Amino acid sequence: MARSSGSTGPTLAVVAREAGVSVPTASKVVNGREDVAPETRRRVTEVLDRLGYIRRPRCETPKPAPMVDLVVHSLDSAWSGAVLHGATEAAHEAGLEVVVSAAATRGRGGRGGPSEHGWPDKLYARGSSGVLFHLTELAPVQYSWLDEHRIPFVMIDPAHDPPPGVPSVAAANWQGGMAATEHLIELGHRRIAVIGGPGRAVRDGGRVAGYRSAMAAAGVPVPSAYMRYGDVSEAGARRRMAELLDLPEPPTAVFVCSDQMVPGVYQAAGERGLRVPRDISVVGFDDLPQARWITPALTTVRQPLSEMAAAALRKLLRLMTGEVPEAIRTELSTRLMVRSSTAPPLRALL
Repeated sequence: MARSSGSTGPTLAVVAREAGVSVPTASKVVNGREDVAPETRRRVTEVLDRLGYIRRPRCETPKPAPMVDLVVHSLDSAWSGAVLHGATEAAHEAGLEVVVSAAATRGRGGRGGPSEHGWPDKLYARGSSGVLFHLTELAPVQYSWLDEHRIPFVMIDPAHDPPPGVPSVAAANWQGGMAATEHLIELGHRRIAVIGGPGRAVRDGGRVAGYRSAMAAAGVPVPSAYMRYGDVSEAGARRRMAELLDLPEPPTAVFVCSDQMVPGVYQAAGERGLRVPRDISVVGFDDLPQARWITPALTTVRQPLSEMAAAALRKLLRLMTGEVPEAIRTELSTRLMVRSSTAPPLRALL
């Protein structure tokens, strides 16, 4: 957090909290910026005077804008691109700088010490005011490190439930899974299977729970053989789809819990001489760019990743100013995008 040079007085974060504004806004007032509303400037100035905040001399070099880190699993995925877009747009509006780091983890949640991939030491050395994480999860030692160094942070779309009290922003996975399945039911499908990611992932668990709720509401039984799990990869999805097609009564439709797995599903169907959607309908989840250019174009559930990242940045900003967020976990609505991969089932397969 910013502190007046050579002073033991209040930090800029304390001033911002007392005035009911963000740290960047308080910083603009201190530095004489013009892009602040008169009433806001008056309120901040009163707090500065009341708390005895010592402003640096005008001749000093202006201090850079407050900085936050965005730590993603990798920089070459469609998910990271959407998250980066949303976070940087929201940061620009708030007058913040964003530093992006890739922290590809090995094993579950990046086991090892907090310096395993370098991001904790780097963000501490940079004096970052807060961190956004778009990772599957953090290791317990990493949560402890952040708490010990009093660095506010927010998780974006964690695959596993973070510890109690850890702020996060995610998609309404249950809602999306239910919408995807209801779409297939409305088309006339009854033999509907689901292919999810690792069974432990609460994210996929919510999507599968939505699928089960929609099937139950329609009075359609779900054979255990219609529920398949694996890693989130094309090869894994291809194997799970092949298993479904080997059943005595194969499904006429499948809900795939990640767009990333869909090419494997298409491949498995094609190897059996089946066409999508004539012989089998497919619905995905995420609405990655590939959903629009894959053939046939994929009906999928849009996960608002950019909006989630922007909401996470705004939540982080409140934490940086000492505010308590209204909700620890925030969920944003999903939306079904109907394209060419779904159709009513062939009568011969009913």
